[in-house]
Amino acid sequence: MSQTLPDQPRASVPPAPPARTVPKRPDPRPAAKPAQTVAPSLWSRIPGLTTAATFVTVLLIWEGAVRLFAIPSFLLPAPSAILGSFGAVGPARWTTHVWATLRVAVMGFGLAICVAIPLAMVMMRSPFLSKTLYPLLVVVQSTPVVAIAPIIVVALGAGDLPRVVITTLITFFPLVVSTATGLAATPPELIELSRSLSAPARREMTQIRLPYAVPYIFSALKISITLAVIGAVVAEFVASDAGVGYFIQFSTSMFRMPQAWAGLVVLAAMSLILFQAVVLAQKWLFPWSLPKTTR
Repeated sequence: MSQTLPDQPRASVPPAPPARTVPKRPDPRPAAKPAQTVAPSLWSRIPGLTTAATFVTVLLIWEGAVRLFAIPSFLLPAPSAILGSFGAVGPARWTTHVWATLRVAVMGFGLAICVAIPLAMVMMRSPFLSKTLYPLLVVVQSTPVVAIAPIIVVALGAGDLPRVVITTLITFFPLVVSTATGLAATPPELIELSRSLSAPARREMTQIRLPYAVPYIFSALKISITLAVIGAVVAEFVASDAGVGYFIQFSTSMFRMPQAWAGLVVLAAMSLILFQAVVLAQKWLFPWSLPKTTR
């Protein structure tokens, strides 16, 4: 007979002790504050506000210094006296003088473009002409135009022609140098590619080299347009009966210094307007030639 064994008691497993929780130490570093967006200041939201504020401050200091030290107007007129001289001259006379200077400056500037860019292209295509003409251009640029202006007036006679020629002589040299530099800055692999495809020299110049030279050309145009105003004024100093330069010379000879300073203000405004016109022309016609930050 099989003997039935009594049930043995099961061994009881003691419960696991509770897990010991370690208290977290506080972080000694200060909690990071949420990032806050900084609102742009008024000076950065309005372009040109800093320049305008600086200009107004200079005018106020100028006006205060003239009144405080009682400086005579024939030495240094106050800005208020210069402003009053605009009305004393009259809009009709201002229009006549401004148009005379502006006409000569624009004509000389246009003639400089017509001469300088083709000349730079010819110098780029022919190393012999480049070595021959470049020293002559440097000599012409190094000669003071004020010294040869009377000779030009005597040779070409009265009228706009000698003034336009003088303006062109002052204006064209930066255009020649910058255009030649831009034409030479074309990547050589593009030139080799065009020549391997038997592209004519005309297409190489107009479709490869000139587009790469556009930023250089407009940099020179911005300089030359201000030089054109200077050239027109120099020509008016030599021989003219109208123009802002003639008006300044006449005013200083009559010791009307507020009017002379008003003429300087008009010349500065004219140069700024013409400079901005060249900038806008580049933005409208060749926007790809501008840096990405200024587009």
